[in-house]
Amino acid sequence: MAAIRGPSGASATLLDWVLAGKASVLISTPLLLEYETVMTREEHRLVSGLTAAEVNTLLDAYAAVAHPVEFFFTWRPILNDPDDEMVLETAVNGAADAIVTFNERDFQRAIARFGIEILTPRIACGRLRTQ
Repeated sequence: MAAIRGPSGASATLLDWVLAGKASVLISTPLLLEYETVMTREEHRLVSGLTAAEVNTLLDAYAAVAHPVEFFFTWRPILNDPDDEMVLETAVNGAADAIVTFNERDFQRAIARFGIEILTPRIACGRLRTQ
């Protein structure tokens, strides 16, 4: 969301890198559907200036470069927000190194239980620049 709402921030930079093949991401069907639901809401489209068709084109491009993850096991509930659970389950089932989010506090249980690092977009950008 942050990438389309603020096209000059770290989230947008990460999205550009993902679409260019310079960074890798995971995706699951439930998570992609959640992205579509949230990103096509009128309030987000108004801020981003994107039409629903443009959002869908962006999501198609994202899905084309993302590594698909199937859920073989779910750990719900661990987090407070059910939508965050989809992010966590995709990360755990896909053996992610990190979850990139502004919502660090809500993912603290993920660190304790699964050892997945939680990074803000700015920190993730900094790390990718040094690789």
